[in-house]
Amino acid sequence: MQHILTDETEETLVLTLSVARIPFLDFNQKIKLLKNLDNPQSLALQSIEDIYKLLQCQKVSKAYWNGSDNLRMAKAEAFQCKRLGIKILLYDNPLYPEALKQIADPPFLLFVRGNENLLSGRCLSVVGTRRLSTAGREAAKSFAYDAVMDGCNVVSGLAYGADACAHQGALNAYYDHASSAEVARTIAVLPCAIDEIVPYQNKRLAAQILQSGGCLVSEYAPGTPTQKRNFVARNRIVAGMSEATVVIEAPNGSGALITADFALEEGRDVFFHQVAFGAAAESISQTVKSGLEKDFAAGRVSKFKLENCPERFLKEGAPVIKDYKDFCVALTEMPGMRSTGPIQGELFTEI
Repeated sequence: MQHILTDETEETLVLTLSVARIPFLDFNQKIKLLKNLDNPQSLALQSIEDIYKLLQCQKVSKAYWNGSDNLRMAKAEAFQCKRLGIKILLYDNPLYPEALKQIADPPFLLFVRGNENLLSGRCLSVVGTRRLSTAGREAAKSFAYDAVMDGCNVVSGLAYGADACAHQGALNAYYDHASSAEVARTIAVLPCAIDEIVPYQNKRLAAQILQSGGCLVSEYAPGTPTQKRNFVARNRIVAGMSEATVVIEAPNGSGALITADFALEEGRDVFFHQVAFGAAAESISQTVKSGLEKDFAAGRVSKFKLENCPERFLKEGAPVIKDYKDFCVALTEMPGMRSTGPIQGELFTEI
């Protein structure tokens, strides 16, 4: 099934969506189950015990399954995808991002609005805090602008702050040089159903991304309710789609640092823009840290969130870059050359 699923037969489409909807199966189990079924009706007739028997594994406690409800919802999703022109990429589709296939928990399906061909191109993830300084806004826009002009698609999460600025910088490059074949585009990874926009206030920005030839991506089918855990899950996709992630600004506890952690866990490069350590960013960081300390004292946040900060990444060897041009230089440098940590910089010294 190496095509866009909306071009498949109705039965194949509904079967794949039915399997994708099963919450108690992981990526590999869904692949195995899909290969063992011929049609969606056969899945609907299976009990939860039958499903686990097909997979030759033990049942997960408290797993819930209603085959007929699952089939009904999958049919509704298929109808909406076809009605709205939403493309569906199965994991084995040639357009499914190769880098994303390599992560520990890749999406079984990707739902796409816009130009799906971008997903197989060069991608660079740009992230940061929602509480961005003025200098950070300019840095995010400028970095994304230059990356797109260099033919690199900018990936971000359509959130307030750094994400929105990165998308806008990429759009500015398109508007300034729309006639150039070298100009890349921007890709927004959503934490919600593909037929919604979260946050709603960025709906106009999302429309501009589509109008410019960019695309919106989600692992959630039309009509899927947005849950809190979706935002962290979205971050793994943002990090997983690129070989490198650039953090613009990120105070203690920022979600951008979770994205950076995901990138490092998958063996990808993580860079910090120097604006993250400027006076304006430091002022915002101190305000955020003060609030986190109060929340930690009240038991509302973990100690890890309180202590998770950009300096931790620097100590572990993350390079600091000035702009996109400097980022390209840093990519060619030996590991540890820009490190401020006590260990990384010593690994490659001459004996």
